[in-house]
Amino acid sequence: MGDIEGRVVIVTGGGIGIGQSYCRGFAEAGAHVVVADMDEETAKRVAQDVDGLAVHVDVSDEASAKAMAMAAHERFGQIDILVNNAGLFTAILPMKPWTEISVEEWDRVMAVNVRGYMLCARAVFPYMKERGWGRIINIGSNTSLSGVPGFLHYVTSKGAIMGLTRALAREIGDTGITVNTITPGLVSTEGVKEHYSKEMLDSRVAARSIKRQQMPQDLVGAVMFLSSEGAGFITGQILNVDGGQIMH
Repeated sequence: MGDIEGRVVIVTGGGIGIGQSYCRGFAEAGAHVVVADMDEETAKRVAQDVDGLAVHVDVSDEASAKAMAMAAHERFGQIDILVNNAGLFTAILPMKPWTEISVEEWDRVMAVNVRGYMLCARAVFPYMKERGWGRIINIGSNTSLSGVPGFLHYVTSKGAIMGLTRALAREIGDTGITVNTITPGLVSTEGVKEHYSKEMLDSRVAARSIKRQQMPQDLVGAVMFLSSEGAGFITGQILNVDGGQIMH
């Protein structure tokens, strides 16, 4: 992972949860980290800890995504890695039958979880293309592999990310930029522990080959590997990281 040192990485949703762990992992490896988040205060706290740059961003808004990329480039002179992590996730979306999901709620999930990934990738693309090197890592979910009920909008959005990854990887493969997706299982962040019962968390542990809770740190190595020079011939792939719950 030595080639991470000196790279410039943008982590959307970097102020909390898993995103915060990505930011700390990259900083420890010597990367320059841009902590991009809707909540500017949490972004600033993490950025201060990792000696990085905090940027306010609404990933669903094209102008905001472009401003994020411009701020990163102005500060560091390049953009090497994008971790598309920001999203509306199950811990903040109430479980409900698909017939009760409003059109407005459906559209909001798609705007953030799908359009947001596309807009952020498009915002950083010119800077990566100019250098002939780049890594785009999309954070999906293993719910799109198993079809978890009660979250049709969320599961559908994460399934769309797999299609986005494969199509974009083919479209920009000759630019030196790779595009891959990581699909985590249910990660025991503070938000998840606040919204999920112990019984629900224990049921996930029981379903895994590795019988323990999944922690944010369990994803950092996979993200950093796909960001490295060693993963330069890997693109359009889905890497499932869930302790062996789903064999994909």
